[in-house]
Amino acid sequence: MKLSWLPVRSYKSYLEEDKIQNLRLYKYAAIDKSPISKYILKHYWNFAIKLFPTWIAPNLITLIGLFFMIANVIIICIWSPSLDVDAPNWINFSFAAGLWLYSTFDNVDGRQARRTGTSSPLGELFDHGCDAINCTYVALLQCAALGLGHSPSSAILLFITIVGFYLSTAEEYYTGVLYLGYVNGPTEGIILSCFAFIWSGIYGVASWHVPLDEISCLSQFSFLPSNTTFADVFVMGMVFFFLVTHLPVCMYSMYQACKEKSLGVPRVFSQVFSPIVFTGVLISYWISSPSSTIYSQQHFILFSIFIGLLFGEMASDIILAHLTKSKYPSFKKIYCSLIVFTLFTFLSDRFEKFEYNEYALLVIFTGLSFIDYMIRAVQVINAFCTFLNIRCLVIPTHPVLPVTTNEADSLLVAQGSNYNTI
Repeated sequence: MKLSWLPVRSYKSYLEEDKIQNLRLYKYAAIDKSPISKYILKHYWNFAIKLFPTWIAPNLITLIGLFFMIANVIIICIWSPSLDVDAPNWINFSFAAGLWLYSTFDNVDGRQARRTGTSSPLGELFDHGCDAINCTYVALLQCAALGLGHSPSSAILLFITIVGFYLSTAEEYYTGVLYLGYVNGPTEGIILSCFAFIWSGIYGVASWHVPLDEISCLSQFSFLPSNTTFADVFVMGMVFFFLVTHLPVCMYSMYQACKEKSLGVPRVFSQVFSPIVFTGVLISYWISSPSSTIYSQQHFILFSIFIGLLFGEMASDIILAHLTKSKYPSFKKIYCSLIVFTLFTFLSDRFEKFEYNEYALLVIFTGLSFIDYMIRAVQVINAFCTFLNIRCLVIPTHPVLPVTTNEADSLLVAQGSNYNTI
């Protein structure tokens, strides 16, 4: 079925006619080097797929998996709005179950697509789009389970998570392959997070805030600052693995792609990293300002949802450009709202008489961002469904004929050199 429950306008507002034709060139490619995925989880996923009837559409499986995470974010808003140690222990078991079920459904949906013969570029767009939004939810669950509160440590976890996904998406855009290394977030990262949630459920969130220097058997970690807690170690570990195992791999893969396709490395790196640096500077200035109430009045959850929508749209733009062989997106619309907050924060810092209701503005921008995101998602999904003659959340009753090799080759010739720039 098409998604038509929101106001619609022509999909050409989002997709050019000649670009949507490139969906016929679609070929999914992914590499997962994780030994855990290869030797353990693969057998679990192959078992799990048998529990799903063949009439359930792959995209519906993806969406149901996302609902598990949304439910846990609602639990946070009810039982742990302050993201601190006062939350009841049982919610952490819910976090572990929700994240594990999301991961299971996220890995089963592709198997269901192959099982039912419904693989399509819409599936990749839908799957990665949900993954992009889920990054924020994972970070919020981690913040609550570790009792980080509305603090810079929570902001670091959020930023590391969404930037990691952004870089993986940009890497796939240039290489054409979704690459997951020997240690990666969707496998080891999720397992580690689930273990952390279970630990919090058993021993309590407060156990993460015991200083290491108070435990004699951990004296070998004396090189760490005094009063460093287990929660601090978790955050530092996430930063370390991002800088050591993720960022260099993404940069090297994009560098190799540039060499193979004769693309300018400085230009490509500028396209990829400039948006992250620019948005990072704006966000950091905003929330670290003395006039900001994100931390002091505990608005970090709403702030995270707002930032998650912006980065979700950025990632979705990259995925869409990858699937339609389009230019790397510019993200101009994403910057506008951040510039507004940065400008208001600057004026509030410089002029005592300038006052504004940051929370009310954040509510308005979050609402507008959500509506815009959903309208855009519906339009793009409808465009894909119309062109591919498929249905988003329902298994089609008619067979979908794949594009033959000769047809794809002829389309490549017709596209000329534009295809080779991706």
